[in-house]
Amino acid sequence: QVQLVESGGRLVPAGESLTLSCAASGRTVITYTMAWFRQAPGGDRDFIAAISPSSDRPVYTDASEGRFTISRDRAKNTVYLQINNLKPEDTAVYFCAADNRGGFYSDSRRPGVYNHWGQGTQVTVSS
Repeated sequence: QVQLVESGGRLVPAGESLTLSCAASGRTVITYTMAWFRQAPGGDRDFIAAISPSSDRPVYTDASEGRFTISRDRAKNTVYLQINNLKPEDTAVYFCAADNRGGFYSDSRRPGVYNHWGQGTQVTVSS
């Protein structure tokens, strides 16, 4: 069983950068597709980015590409999300997720296809 633990969320002023971490334990996630989602109060759980097992082609949305960077350290069994130029609208709980299928599919932006989730880490951006 895979356990995911996010960390790095905090209160930050607008314009700063932040890196979130997602540490996996229980088993290696080296063959999993890993993703980050976020959920603002009262909102849906929205896809931000995903990275395949080979890490050679991360996937973003039009909204996230440019300010968000997903990466993974296979040796540490950890995935990261760097967020640059933080905006108040980035305030949300950020979740890490794992899909044991590996690769990217037409549904890879849907939360329902991910088998494992962390508990989330809160990011609050002050204006």
